[in-house]
Amino acid sequence: MSTTRPLRVAVVGAGPAGIYASDILSKSALDVSIDLFERLPAPFGLVRYGVAPDHPRIKQIIVALHKVLSRGDIRLLANVDYGVDLKLEDLRQFYDAVIFSTGSIKDAELDVPGIDLDGSYGAADFVSWYDGHPDVPRTWPLEAEQVAVIGAGNVALDVARVLAKHADDLLSTEIPANVHEILKTSPVTDVHVFARRGPAQVKFSPLELRELGHVPDVDIVVYPEDFDFDEGSEAAINSSNQTKQVVKTLVDWTLKDPAQNTASRRLHLHFLHAPAEVLGEDGKVVGFRTERTALQGDGTVKGTGEFTDWPVQAVYRAVGYFGSSLPEIPYDDVKGVITNREGRVVDIDGNQVPGVYATGWIKRGPVGLIGHTKSDASETIRHLVEDVTGVADGEAPGDLDGGRTAPQGTPEAVTEFLTGKGVPYIEWSGWELLDAHERALGEAVGRERIKVVPRDEMVTISRRP
Repeated sequence: MSTTRPLRVAVVGAGPAGIYASDILSKSALDVSIDLFERLPAPFGLVRYGVAPDHPRIKQIIVALHKVLSRGDIRLLANVDYGVDLKLEDLRQFYDAVIFSTGSIKDAELDVPGIDLDGSYGAADFVSWYDGHPDVPRTWPLEAEQVAVIGAGNVALDVARVLAKHADDLLSTEIPANVHEILKTSPVTDVHVFARRGPAQVKFSPLELRELGHVPDVDIVVYPEDFDFDEGSEAAINSSNQTKQVVKTLVDWTLKDPAQNTASRRLHLHFLHAPAEVLGEDGKVVGFRTERTALQGDGTVKGTGEFTDWPVQAVYRAVGYFGSSLPEIPYDDVKGVITNREGRVVDIDGNQVPGVYATGWIKRGPVGLIGHTKSDASETIRHLVEDVTGVADGEAPGDLDGGRTAPQGTPEAVTEFLTGKGVPYIEWSGWELLDAHERALGEAVGRERIKVVPRDEMVTISRRP
């Protein structure tokens, strides 16, 4: 039996990518001790702060992640901000390897005139607000009757649905009380979602799209003139059951009798409309201009020179997320990722940075679902194990005691360092106590609401720090 101390590994970022990487590493052949750092007081990342409150099915992913952290073999150190509370040189003192899994939380930029006007917002900021993220203000300006949402993915649908939905229909969810109260004041009547390409090219998931048709007192409006299918579209439909389901749902909505649209709010889906300009007056949004596009045979589009102005008072861009740079870590500011080769971080000259790795969206960009995140983490961990043992996957076990480089490689060293700096870090047991307390508060308010609170006065307490 080896008498060498366990390999010490730090994982920075406690979202799904970081937790999956930690879990996979813990099950490897290495004798390893893992610390999982999180900047916020709570773990779970975008699954906690990036999913609409009326999608509890997706938030059930937290249950699986919770089981991983509750085992006790991975230590959570939350409320610790990399680059502020500790830096790479500090991590190298305490750990033999560091994996960055900080995700992508900023909105990708959209380069059209007027995008910075008052009333133009990033979807990521709005999502963080309605999910109660501790970094964003508790208020949000909801003053528009007509709203444009730019994007063709599930985030665009989430934003549009939350904007169009009546606030009281969210009371059965974990919606924060302040969000519910502000949504109740919204004067919105029409939300328009604009996609640059056609119905066969959108990135909506079939279930999420179908759910739109069941939102109370909200009509879904589509436009037959926006439906065009080229050879690339037909190929996409025939090769993907998901695309086939999405297109069927959309086409079925074109067959609906417009006379049946009697709801007080409408959610419009527009295809083949590219963003051209956010129109302003006195510094505020007063409209949105789109250019009609045409399919080119392979699923791509080009502009036609035909423009339409839409009278909206707010614009939300949901065109993707973008990664943030980290101090001392090589970064590609075009792609918004840590520069790496299959998870091994590399410098500007392409040389591997010893002992530093990346996984998740900060490694590959903000694409892919949970399944991709797991396989992505497996690739990174495989390379870490190769580097430590000196052998490739599938070969002899190699030196399982290799790679110990940290001069202070004990679990106590890093916590003593943080305590000495006055960093109020939170371990898993502390977070469980906080979570249990907030659950109890929420359940108490829920029971009281059922007994005595009229529906139009209901509120919900968020389970967030």
